[in-house]
Amino acid sequence: MQYNDLIAIAIYISPIALIMFFYTKSKKNMHASSAELLDKNIKAGLIEPASIHPVINVNRCKGCGACVNACPEREKGVLGLINGKAELIHPTNCIGHGACLRACPFDAITLVFGTESRGIDIPHVTSSFETNVPGIYIAGELGGMGLIRNAIIQGIEAMENIAKNKPQVPNPDILDILIVGAGPAGFAASLYAMENNLSFTTVEQDSLGGTVFNFPRGKLVMTAPVDLPLVGKVKFSETTKEVLLAFWRKVEKDTGITINYHERVEVIKNASNYFQIKTNKSTYKAHRILLAIGRRGTPRTLGVTGENQSKVVYRLIDPEQYKGMHVLVVGGGDSALEAATSIAEEEGTTVTLSYRSEAFSRAKEKNREKVIQAEKKGRLSVLFKSNVKEITRESVSIEHDGNIIEIPNEGVIVSAGGILPTPFLKDIGIEIETKYGTT
Repeated sequence: MQYNDLIAIAIYISPIALIMFFYTKSKKNMHASSAELLDKNIKAGLIEPASIHPVINVNRCKGCGACVNACPEREKGVLGLINGKAELIHPTNCIGHGACLRACPFDAITLVFGTESRGIDIPHVTSSFETNVPGIYIAGELGGMGLIRNAIIQGIEAMENIAKNKPQVPNPDILDILIVGAGPAGFAASLYAMENNLSFTTVEQDSLGGTVFNFPRGKLVMTAPVDLPLVGKVKFSETTKEVLLAFWRKVEKDTGITINYHERVEVIKNASNYFQIKTNKSTYKAHRILLAIGRRGTPRTLGVTGENQSKVVYRLIDPEQYKGMHVLVVGGGDSALEAATSIAEEEGTTVTLSYRSEAFSRAKEKNREKVIQAEKKGRLSVLFKSNVKEITRESVSIEHDGNIIEIPNEGVIVSAGGILPTPFLKDIGIEIETKYGTT
């Protein structure tokens, strides 16, 4: 080989070698950064996903990074690559989009509920959203899909399956479907029923929006573009509770859809080829039932002396009502952090946030950051590893690090989650399974 040929080859290979060098170095840095973030989150106790989340099969994963790039929460570092494999490095920021599952070309991702240490009660449903009780379907938050877009899609898909089994000979005395709940899943299902000329009634024990309605004022709601029956594509990426509810109210008005508010289902009985449903206001007959209710059910109480006082509530309606008051918020999830930070913004308030664990492992990063900023401004005090012992008329007693402290108090918001409406579901005959990191 001639000298000039060697020079030509060197000139040709050098840029490629340079590119490979920088690519390898960049990839190595990225893997190291992901490993560092994972280690940091483990030490901080931020390892419990709040919702359905991915589990990566390391034997199938080829480290292509498609899941990392597809994650809508990519900027929050939910997924990363470590030692050539994808890994969930920021579990508390995962809100269950499921985009990673769809993006993986090697079928290496499974979406699961709960973890080995924290189980989640999930009603048993088939791929068509039908429970073990034929004719009763579940969609949305009760089935584990709290993300607004996913809940809407589930509500629509459940209705598509229900419509396939619509009785050929309609009976004017029996509804095709009774929809229970007017949150994202129930509202979408109602619009589908209206668009497809199904005979239906929708009952909602509270207000339009379900769980969303009970968010604190001004809370930022995460959603994404989705096709809504009778409406078309709805293009939301991030919006406030007020804007989203205003949009839904406009849809309700424009379509003329009827929802029976403040009506709660009390009894469901199977009567041959239809169901008999008794509510606090009326009775119905329906061939099918869609349960699109929330998971909160009955609020979880503290079980302490003084909890029955009127100043103790289990959800925040309006932070402004606490202006200038001493307020205690109990809990470590998103609703607790959102309540505490929104009240702390009111003039003259003194807010204490009490949580039994040592870190806000179930809350989103955005909410944790708001708590940190409120603390720095002196508007909020956080008591980790603490438990409320007694609530009196003018104060609360809290055990903190082995000591009992007493602080002035004029209002208590308990955001300790809710108890799944298991008795109601079991009375109907619906099977409940506790998921410990399983599908």
